Parts: sequence; C-alpha cells; structure tokens
Amino acid sequence: MKILLDESLPKRLKDDFKGHQVKTVPEMGWQGKKNGELLRLLEKQFEVFMTADQNL
Repeated sequence: MKILLDESLPKRLKDDFKGHQVKTVPEMGWQGKKNGELLRLLEKQFEVFMTADQNL
C-alpha cells in the first residue's frame, strides 16, 4: 500500500508501516501546499493519506 504522511505527523511513523511504501509530504516536495492542491496531487500516487489536520 502507498501511504503519504502529512507534514503535521512525526517522520518516525514511517517505521510503523513495515511492508508498505511510505513517504512524507516534505519528501515529495509538497510542504506548504493548501489542502485542496495537496489532495489533488496525492490522489494520483497514494492510496492512503494520514494527517492530524482537522480542517480538511
């Protein structure tokens, strides 16, 4: 499964998803993107988006 971790989450969470392809928003170069733009970008490449943001 391809998982994207939002920049609001600790990078160390990647270690909790062994067997999955996990990237962070900063690793993708998407830090600072507005929610709508970020969602459009990630839907083409990821199956799961994890965030602590309550304003999506």
